[in-house]
Amino acid sequence: MIKKRLLKYTAIYNSEPEGGFTVTVPVLPGCVTYGKDLKEAEKMAKDAIRLYLESLKAHKEPLPENSKSFISFIDLEFSQTHA
Repeated sequence: MIKKRLLKYTAIYNSEPEGGFTVTVPVLPGCVTYGKDLKEAEKMAKDAIRLYLESLKAHKEPLPENSKSFISFIDLEFSQTHA
């Protein structure tokens, strides 16, 4: 019997100037993909995560846990005037 569990990973979607979205998964270094719209970007992200995890499994490496990462905002005052 194959045991399955639900894994949740934080994905960051960045809109691109030429259109579409780049998706990164911070807890999986190098896990980056792209989709022409949000629906495709999500599908591509799921595929990229699945392949990343399968590679870790094949190399007998532990699966990273998302609970050790979070997203926050940093407020910063920055002068835009030029000298």
